[in-house]
Order: sequence, then structure tokens, then C-alpha cells
Amino acid sequence: MPHVRSAAERDNGSGGDVTPGTPSPTHGARVRQRKRSSDAPSDVNKTNGANLLLNDQNKYKSMLIRTYSSLWMMAGFVFLIYMGHLYIWAMVVVIQIFMASELFNLLRKANEDRQLPGFRLLNWHFFFTAMLFAYGRFLSRQLVNTVTSDKLLYKLVSGLIKYQMFICYFLYIAGFVWFILTLKKKAYKYQFSQYAWTHMILLMVFAQSSFTVANIYEGIFWFLLPASLIAINDVAAYFFGFFFGKTPLIKLSPKKTWEGFLGASVTTMLSAFVLANLMGHFQWLTCPRKDLSTGWLHCDPGPIFTPESYDLPGWIPWREVAIMPIQWHALALGLFASIIAPFGGFFASGFKRAFKFKDFGDSIPGHGGFTDRMDCQMVMAVFAYIYYQSFVMVQDLSVETILEQILRNLTFEEQHDLYEQLGKLLTRGN
Repeated sequence: MPHVRSAAERDNGSGGDVTPGTPSPTHGARVRQRKRSSDAPSDVNKTNGANLLLNDQNKYKSMLIRTYSSLWMMAGFVFLIYMGHLYIWAMVVVIQIFMASELFNLLRKANEDRQLPGFRLLNWHFFFTAMLFAYGRFLSRQLVNTVTSDKLLYKLVSGLIKYQMFICYFLYIAGFVWFILTLKKKAYKYQFSQYAWTHMILLMVFAQSSFTVANIYEGIFWFLLPASLIAINDVAAYFFGFFFGKTPLIKLSPKKTWEGFLGASVTTMLSAFVLANLMGHFQWLTCPRKDLSTGWLHCDPGPIFTPESYDLPGWIPWREVAIMPIQWHALALGLFASIIAPFGGFFASGFKRAFKFKDFGDSIPGHGGFTDRMDCQMVMAVFAYIYYQSFVMVQDLSVETILEQILRNLTFEEQHDLYEQLGKLLTRGN
């Protein structure tokens, strides 16, 4: 007689001739399967939680390293500002050397270099030739004013200034000939790519950072304020993005967010207005340096650093407020530092992505290399120089300017003749 399954048997999934008390294999498999499915999410959640905790710890550890190195850099920077123009210039030169070293090494191939002895030396030859050309043009006036008391040194420096362009061109041609003579078969492509890369580095490093030195000697203010605004913008963008960042800003730099960008912009504009007033009270920062000495400076700050009173509406507790004209100019610098200068960083990010490396170097813990820190600074330095020359500097002839033209265009005998004629004119006037 056929066995008919009961409702209990159907519910348990057991079939006809199963021995009572013996678990069904199918049932056991299902039970084990259900256990596995219920246990798996717990393990995954634990793993994900551990990873999130590890990432969070790494995130804060990175922030602390970055903060510590930033504080050390700020301390050194403040010390150099106190020491004066010449020491700040020396700092710029050191930074340029580190930047050039990082950039030279980016596209370097060890196997190729071993077959080309002296090829690295050629890069540095072009580097120091560019340095002589750039700083010779910008600092000739300061150099002349420094050596006017020594007749022999004065004649030597006058000759160097007059023929400086020819000397630099001769050095460049010597490097060009050197490069041609070192060309080797099967290495042409590598050598010419390195030659082009070297010139691009010189353009990036000197065509922009040499303006920084010009700003220093127009007054430390015109170096310190733009550099501080870039640093403030960078720090503010980092912290606003760190704590509030949710919306990506640009694909070239995935960590940049709109929240960081906007928060940094507001912070930078406010800082520009306040810092300009603070720095404008110190002659050490506002006075231009006419020579290469390191003594204390005293000068008339001029109307741009003289506070002007502005009446306020009646509903404000204060009747008037004193604002320096330089503070309005500082807003223009702050706007550029907030909106345009970050594109120097975006350019650097795109460049690094193109060649598939994270940082230009590892000289600064938590920040990468010097080039990673200077990408926006170089863009800002050029703007600060052009803005100063266009909207701030008084366009008049000074004794230093006339003296520079005399030294550049007249021989020593012609200078002596001019001196005698001026003496006669002054004698007649008396």
C-alpha cells in the first residue's frame, strides 16, 4: 500500500522511507546554508568596520604629520623674515635648487644616464646660467649700490652688469655645444626629451620665482602677504574639506571639494584685509631695500600705508573706521589667491596624473616635495609683481634708477666725464 506523507512530513521536507529520528540530508544542508548566510554579514561588517577605523586612523595620522611639518616650516619662515631681504632671497634660491632637483629626477632613466656620463651636469649648467641671467637683471641696482664705496670692486661689478647678457648667452651656447657633442646613437630620443624637459623646468622655476625676488626688494610686504595668502588658502581648504567636504570640485584632484574651496576663499579674503593692516604698520616690511645689506630700514611709508578715516552709518556703534588704502589692494590679491592661484595646483595634479606619480618628491613630511608646495606660490608671485608694477608703484625716476642706467650704458671714462661735468654745474650753481 503506498505510503501517504502527513502534513508534518511535508513540512519537515522528509520523504516516504526515512527512518524516524534520522535527520534528512536535505534539511541539514538547508540548516547549514542558513547558518552561513546569517553569519556572513557579521564577519563582513567586522572587516569593514576595522578597515574604516584603520582608514580613519591613517587620515588623522596624516593630518598630524602635515600639521607638525607646517609648524616647523612656519617657524623657519618667520625667522628668515626677521633676518631680512638677503636671507629670504637665499631661501628662495635653496627652494629653487630643490625644485629643480625634483623635476630633473622625474623623467630620469637610470639605465640611460649610465650610458651618458656628465649628462646630469649639463642640466645644472643650464640651471645656474638661468639663475645668473634672472637675478642679474632683477638685482643689478642693489648690487651696484652695495659696492659703490670700493673703486676696484665697483669697476668689476659695473663691467659684469654691462656685459651680463652677453656672458649668459655665451654660457648658454657653451651648454648647447656641449649637448650636441654628447649625443649618442640609440639615445637621441631620450637626450632630446631631457633637453626639452630641462628648458621647461627653467621656464617654470625661474620665469616665475625670479619675480619673487623682485617682490622681496620692493618691500618684504609684497612677498610676505601673497605667500601668506596662498598658505592660508591651502590650510583652510584642507581643513574645510577634511571636516565638511562632500562635493568633488575637479576630477584632476579628487580630494578637492567645493566646501573646501568656498570656505578657503572666504577665509583668504578676510585674512587679506586683516593682514594688510597688520603688516602695514611695520617699516621693516613696507620699506624697499636699495642694496644687499641687512641693516634695519627706515623710510616714509607713503600714502598707501597711511590710514584713512571712513564714516560709518548711524546704526553702527562706531562712528568711523581707519582703513589703509593697501587693504583694498590686498582684497585683489586675496581674490586671486582664492580663485586663480589654486589652478596652479590643479595643473600640478594633472601633470602628476599624466606621469602616474603621487608627489614630486618627499622632502617635506606630509606635504610631498618642494614643488608640491610651490605650485600655487609661483603663480601668485607673478601676479603680485605685475599688480604692484601696474597699480601701486609710483612711476617716477629715482637716483637709483638713473645710476643704474649710467652703469649699464656708459664706460668708466664716460662716467668719469659725467662726474666732472656735474661737478662744474654744481659749482656754478653755488
